[in-house]
Amino acid sequence: MKPTRARYWVIVFAITLAVLSYVDRVSISQAAGPISRDLLLSKSQMGLVFGAFALSYALFEIPGGWLGDWMGPRRVLVRIVLAWSTFTALTGAAWSFASLCVVRFLFGAGEAGCFPNLTKAFSVWLPRAERVRAQGIMWAFARWGGAFTPPLVVLVFQYMTWRQAFALFGAFGIIWCVFFLRWFRDDPADHPSLNAAERELLKEVESLALSHGDVPWKKLVSSGSVLLLWAQYFCFSYVWYFYITWLPTYLQEFRHQTPRAASVLAVLPLLFGGFGSLVCGFTANHLARRIGNIGTSRRSIAAGGMLTSALFILLVTRIEDPIRAMLAMGFASFANDLVMPVAWNACMDLGGKYAGTVAGSMNMMGNLAGFTAPVIGGYLLQHTAGGWNLLLYLMSGIAVVGALCWAFIDPVTPIEGGGPPTWQPLDQEAKI
Repeated sequence: MKPTRARYWVIVFAITLAVLSYVDRVSISQAAGPISRDLLLSKSQMGLVFGAFALSYALFEIPGGWLGDWMGPRRVLVRIVLAWSTFTALTGAAWSFASLCVVRFLFGAGEAGCFPNLTKAFSVWLPRAERVRAQGIMWAFARWGGAFTPPLVVLVFQYMTWRQAFALFGAFGIIWCVFFLRWFRDDPADHPSLNAAERELLKEVESLALSHGDVPWKKLVSSGSVLLLWAQYFCFSYVWYFYITWLPTYLQEFRHQTPRAASVLAVLPLLFGGFGSLVCGFTANHLARRIGNIGTSRRSIAAGGMLTSALFILLVTRIEDPIRAMLAMGFASFANDLVMPVAWNACMDLGGKYAGTVAGSMNMMGNLAGFTAPVIGGYLLQHTAGGWNLLLYLMSGIAVVGALCWAFIDPVTPIEGGGPPTWQPLDQEAKI
């Protein structure tokens, strides 16, 4: 009997939710101009608005991931999406700097736990050999959702105000919840669409579907690989957050582009980044077979990607033509996003049955960078001469630090076991 393919619907739900999450979070960067004019916000204040989302998103990541390990991702994801959709809509009701900060902070708290719980769902619904490719596909579509948000927002703004646009964006999450709640089950064994062969395929991960609220915190925080995984993701996210916060302003003020032209050029980094995630997802297993070691191949991909990203960011500061500069920034984003599938797959392999918690802790560090980066960016732009290039130099240096972290990470051995991962040898991955 051939296995059914019901498990791939989990990837479909993950893709659609990833796109929605990035549309909702990236839209404010394109709306920064009209929001600043209507609410009389300075660049420093707008940087704090950007940072308010990332700060709360970071603070609630571990609780969100832990709840997924304890309660299962079904109930947690529905609560998450309902909360963030509500506060996306309420962004359009802000009347002052303080109210906008509060709403974006609550929006971040609502969205926290989304990707850790999707990672938890992958760990339960997908065989180990299929996970890195699934992560690559999900993150590619997440990036592409963010990439096409700027022109989407420009188009929507032709027909409605920024306040009405945020209400529209918030409505999409409600629709997603209806379909997800009807189809998804925390344990694949409870789903009627799986035949016996597909259930047998998932037998290796069936124990991960059980409730696991007793997280071994001491092992987690004392693991060198986990700590370095946090550090590299902080560095990765510090660079990436520029693309969804200050990039439209950079293009209009420093590169002297019109809002429409800036919205088109702003597509490139996230578009290229999506291809980076996709390339990693489809080549990581092949490289592992060629090298003969999964951990070494993943370290090579991630470290090489971050170093290449650093070089292209430096190159941007030397290019005068805005189109060529944005192409270089696109290649920087492509290289940086090679990290995504291996980093999130490391959360599943290191975390095991606690994958949601480990993923939440890593994403917490990434979004602490998401709070830090736009705030520092706003300060540099307002208080230093040549602030834009200084900001890019800082991004390049931080990417180098992230690459160094990967040299010492073991991305495959579970924190609860000192031996090699149970899903080797590599011939299992060859079946993908």
